Amino acid sequence: MTDRECFYASMNYQGRDRHPYWDLFGPWQETLEIWKKQGYDGRDDFGTDKLVQIQHIFDPFPQFERKIISETDRYRIFLNEDGVLMKEFKERKKSSMPQFIKFPVETKQEFRQFWEQRMKSDIALRIGNNWKEKLIDAEKSNCPFFITADRWTGFFGPLRNLVGIEKLCTLFYDEPVFVEEMMEGFLHHIITTMKQVLDVVHVDIFILWEDMAYHSGPLISPDMVKKYMLPRYKKLVEFLKNYGKKVSFVALDSDGNVDSLIPIWIDGGIDIIYPFEVQAGMDVVSLRKKYGKSLRMWGGFDKRIIAKSIQAIDEEAKRLTGLVEEGGYICGMDHSAPPDISFSNFKHFMKRMKEISKK
Repeated sequence: MTDRECFYASMNYQGRDRHPYWDLFGPWQETLEIWKKQGYDGRDDFGTDKLVQIQHIFDPFPQFERKIISETDRYRIFLNEDGVLMKEFKERKKSSMPQFIKFPVETKQEFRQFWEQRMKSDIALRIGNNWKEKLIDAEKSNCPFFITADRWTGFFGPLRNLVGIEKLCTLFYDEPVFVEEMMEGFLHHIITTMKQVLDVVHVDIFILWEDMAYHSGPLISPDMVKKYMLPRYKKLVEFLKNYGKKVSFVALDSDGNVDSLIPIWIDGGIDIIYPFEVQAGMDVVSLRKKYGKSLRMWGGFDKRIIAKSIQAIDEEAKRLTGLVEEGGYICGMDHSAPPDISFSNFKHFMKRMKEISKK
């Protein structure tokens, strides 16, 4: 079977001679630097299945000019490419959370100005005039072809990029009409952009990015998700799965405990959810029992276990093997590998993933 055939067979719970085998997230930059000192050459893909992704077709364009506003020996304050003013440590900048000082949108007027200046739905602006050739080459591959969110498709995640999480959560109460205006803007942007794509190629997987939960649950209530987001999920999925050359699967990426949101996402037509962070209480075995085969999952292997021991890795791999064999599940880390995971442990983890996949 090709990598694409293997993916489809698994996601459709069909017979197959092997299972998809991916490295969903890889290491933090800091982790990668440590691994190289431990013998990793930076090139070994551990024999994983191949994927093709087209990225950045939804991003704001033109980007903001990156500017350093001030800096000390320990940190810098700068304006990033998305127009966010932030403060970050100079060391471990890839593996520590920055402080967000100011976001590019604070009012309706600023949103409308941002939208007019930077959100023209034209693929060529973002990936070049040869965008059709890039899409066609991706479709011709024998592996799954993704159109990825890059943090700019969805109805919560992209809004938090504009106004910040805290302000967005309060806007649902204080200015719901403003929230809906932003959501409608993104719905139109996604559909208009994907019309260009689906006039040219078929897409295996379209990915939304929401990141709308934390350790204990979602950042807004499920009732608000039903009211404001569910109708737009339905409208978007209806378009993606029926327009032009069509999309086969719609996936959604959100960290944190999303258990209470899963039924809404399934009702909205979402096929696949990931990454199921175990430290936030997300157990893929329990979730399969709860939601059945309507929930397809990626991830769910506790990265903290990979840091522990070879034996712990083997025990968790054994626990998840039944899900892999059942289908509708691609086993992988529940997020990027932090620096407490040694290269030898990660290498063993990938070996075990290959063994339970390449039956």
